[in-house]
Amino acid sequence: MTDPMTAREAIALVTDDFTELPFSEGPLAGDGPIGWPGYSAAHGRAAERSGETESVICGTGVIGGVPVVLLSFEFRFLGGSIGERTGARAAAAHRLARERRLPVVVLPATGGSRMHEGMRALLQLQVIAQESALTRAAGLPQVAVLRDPTTGGGWATLGAGSDVVLALPGAQVGFAGSRVRPADADPAAYTAEAQLAHGHLDAVVPPGELRAVLGRWLTLLTRPAEGPVPPPYALGPGVGHRTGTGTGTHPGTDTRTVSPVGSGREAVARARHPDRPRAPAYLDAHFTHRAEISGDRCGGTDPGMRCGFGQGPDGRTVAYAAQCGTATRPAGFRTATRLVRLADRLGIPVLTLVDTPGAANDPQAERDGAGPAIAGLFEAVATAGVPLTTLLVGEGGSGGALALAAPGNTWATPDSYFSVIAPELAAAILKRTPEEADTTADRLRLRPRDLLALGAVRGIVDGPPPS
Repeated sequence: MTDPMTAREAIALVTDDFTELPFSEGPLAGDGPIGWPGYSAAHGRAAERSGETESVICGTGVIGGVPVVLLSFEFRFLGGSIGERTGARAAAAHRLARERRLPVVVLPATGGSRMHEGMRALLQLQVIAQESALTRAAGLPQVAVLRDPTTGGGWATLGAGSDVVLALPGAQVGFAGSRVRPADADPAAYTAEAQLAHGHLDAVVPPGELRAVLGRWLTLLTRPAEGPVPPPYALGPGVGHRTGTGTGTHPGTDTRTVSPVGSGREAVARARHPDRPRAPAYLDAHFTHRAEISGDRCGGTDPGMRCGFGQGPDGRTVAYAAQCGTATRPAGFRTATRLVRLADRLGIPVLTLVDTPGAANDPQAERDGAGPAIAGLFEAVATAGVPLTTLLVGEGGSGGALALAAPGNTWATPDSYFSVIAPELAAAILKRTPEEADTTADRLRLRPRDLLALGAVRGIVDGPPPS
């Protein structure tokens, strides 16, 4: 173990304000539900050694100014294993969270289900999963901080079942515990760092930073902005200030102050210019601070898709999914789907930034399920109950871009284009020479003002107001 802290030390790592829930189960009767020889004595020794009466401590606390329900596991109590009493305590904690409308924070350190209770212990995973689902349906966030070790059913419910999954450095994380892995298994594959690299965690956080990071996440997940997000103003040279027909913080659709684009080919060139502002610049300009989720929970990550939650100048939270100018991979579409669905459940409006030449089309992308991944994002966007706003900040390449676009509330910057297909590919499909791509670009009517005339975008945003 790399994390020798107790359950109470883990709680103290994230809050100074904790009130424990009272539980009075009484002494263990006999040797448990399946009569495991010596179980009662082992249970008693675990209580004496750890100072706890079960493997989980539950209560309420305040983290970063946000009241929460906390569950912290004690590994010294029979390996932090999950038994009937553990499940009952977790269920009670979730019920309290729903009654008081509080987020749930779990600090697991567990080896999985308790063998001494057989199937009665394993069935607690269903209890925990059901309670977690009810809390999720109530629109309350769940955050896990994985300690060492987090394995077996504890990882598959308490950990991986949370909305945001953080971990301490070096923690063992995996469904297979250390004693049941293949003999030749690489131990590095069962670490928090490996799980992060493969899209199963959102971040690995050093202990000294955990309280601040956790507080930031809880603040972001519990203070949603109201109404649709105004599209950000355009960044970059050649962009005039806002003088359009919009009101308040919404830019208008008047394009008179925008440097006009002459041809379709010029629009494509502007969107592909290496010095054009990309999504990170827009995120930095729009949010005072933000926190990002990572990975699609299916084994993949896509650095070209940035997803997370940001706080605006008014202190309220907006969710965002932003393409960064690269071909979007299946993992990127699935991560964006995860973001939209989480935001929808928590009632947080969504801002998407579109900038991709299209979906990745290499053989690996097909093996990774490009089609199903795009379909999932289309469905998440189409069915979201929260308002979505999209700003086209660069290339809008076919369905790989449209999947992220808000129907009826998509805006464009002056240095962008949106097309049914890239001009070069259109020329190839039509069996025209590469030299005819420029003419094809004009015929595709992909310029911002063409998109506005076609009703494909709601308006063209201008630059920031003069300082």
